[in-house]
Amino acid sequence: MEDCIYIVIAQTGTRPARLFRFFTKKPYNHVSLSGDLTLSEMYSFCRTYRRFPLPATFNKEEVGKGTLGCYGVIPCEIYRINVTREQKEAYYRMIRHFSDHRNVYSYNILGLLAVYLDIEWNRKNNFICSQFVAYTMEKIGISLEKPFCLYKPDDFRKFPGASLVYSGELNNFYNFMQSKSLAK
Repeated sequence: MEDCIYIVIAQTGTRPARLFRFFTKKPYNHVSLSGDLTLSEMYSFCRTYRRFPLPATFNKEEVGKGTLGCYGVIPCEIYRINVTREQKEAYYRMIRHFSDHRNVYSYNILGLLAVYLDIEWNRKNNFICSQFVAYTMEKIGISLEKPFCLYKPDDFRKFPGASLVYSGELNNFYNFMQSKSLAK
């Protein structure tokens, strides 16, 4: 029996996200992971406080709260990756590890430039959002096409085995999924 993990690629509208979009010319500049399609729990490397880009580290993201609560319109794409039960369990172990040790991890400010220049630079315990997602995928047994430290958010739009399940506005999708799960 197969299970799924979801990759959420979004454009939040923060000043750094708008700056990244200007330079990359890509529609999305942030990526998160979720273990379920309701997106009740999303994880990424991102800002800790919504008003300030730093400090940033591993965080649980909640649609409608924190930075994601600052924007009424958040364009996004959601992709499904089929995984085995063992891979799904490994995914939850990875999330628990990052949650339990989040004080050890930092946002990879220096590596941010390196990844956009395609320079392979793996800094221990330092990640940007896309490196965290690729690293997690690799650790649970999903093959990568390049080193995890070279992944950019846009790379996940063509990630092998990923199926697009939604393209649109994140808040609308989240509210629809929450109302659907409450109706059950």
